[in-house]
Amino acid sequence: MARYDRAITVFSPDGKLFQIDYAFEAVKKASAVVAVRAADTVILGVERKTIAKLQDPRTIRKIVKLDTHATLAFAGLNADARVLIEKTRIECQSYRLTCEDAPSLEYIARFIARTQQRYTQRGGVRPFGVSSILAGFNTDGAPQIYQIDPSGTYFGWKANAIGGRNFKGMREFLEKEWQEGLSQAEATKLTVKALLEVVDSGSKNMELVVIRRGEPAATMSDESVQAVVDQVEAEMEEAKTRGGSASGGASSATAMETRSLQAAGEKEQPSGLFQQQARCWEPWCWCCTSFGEGRCGTNARAGHGDRTGPLLSVALVAHWAM
Repeated sequence: MARYDRAITVFSPDGKLFQIDYAFEAVKKASAVVAVRAADTVILGVERKTIAKLQDPRTIRKIVKLDTHATLAFAGLNADARVLIEKTRIECQSYRLTCEDAPSLEYIARFIARTQQRYTQRGGVRPFGVSSILAGFNTDGAPQIYQIDPSGTYFGWKANAIGGRNFKGMREFLEKEWQEGLSQAEATKLTVKALLEVVDSGSKNMELVVIRRGEPAATMSDESVQAVVDQVEAEMEEAKTRGGSASGGASSATAMETRSLQAAGEKEQPSGLFQQQARCWEPWCWCCTSFGEGRCGTNARAGHGDRTGPLLSVALVAHWAM
C-alpha cells in the first residue's frame, strides 16, 4: 500500500485512491453535523468542540452563508473549508453578475463537487479534507439538502449526518425517526436527538441554525437550544420510566403465574404406583424402554433417590410376569 498512497493520481491494484480515503478519515475526526428537512424549513445542527478559555468562540464557525438563499455546514479541516467557501462565494457572485439571477442550490452543489473533484485528478495537489452539507430552497420553493464529499460527489438528502466517529449511528437514527412533513419544532427536536448521540447534554455543546424561505438563516440562542434539550431529555426519561414499569409488571405477572402453577402442582400430587410412574418422561428410563410406552415413570439413573429402586423393581417384576 505504501507505494500507492504517495501520489493522488496513482491507483492501487484494488482500484482505490488512498489520498481520498485519508481525506474521509480527516472528516471522521471532525465535529458532527446534522441536517433535517422539514415541510417548510431546514434545520442545521453542529457539534461544538471545546475551545481554549481565552479564545473567542465567534471566530470558529461551522455554519456559514454562501448566498442569500444558500447556507453551508462543513466537517473537516477548517483551512480547507475556508478556501472552498471563498471559491463558492465568488462563483455565486459571478453567476449573479452574468445571469442577473441567483444560482440554484443544485448549481452551487455541483460547483463545489466539481472543484473538489478537480483536486483528486491532478498531480501536485491533494484532496480537500472537507465534507459539507448545503441547505436552502430550490427555485420552486421546496427545501433541499445536498451533501458534498471529498471525492467530488454530491447527493440530495431528506436528513443526513456527517463528521464524527459515530456518523453512521446518527444516520441510522435519522432513517428510523424522520417522517415526511415534519414541522419546524419536530425537526428541531430530531436534530437535537441526533446530536445527543455524540455530544454531552447542554446547549454549550451544540449550535442550531433555522433556515426559512425568504429569510436569512437564524441562529438559535443558547436559551432556546437548552429548552429543546431539556424537553428531549424529559421525554427520554419518561420513556425509560414507562419501559421499566412495563417490564416490572410483566415480571410480577410471570412470578404470580409461576407460583399459581406450583401451588396447583402441590395440590394435585399423584397417588398409586403407575400414576407416580406416569410423571417420568426421561428417554433413558430403563422401565420406559421395557414397556415401550415412554411414560411408565421409573428412572434407573442414579440421583432420583428412594423412588428409583423400589419403583423399578416392582415395575420390572410386573412387566416380566406378563
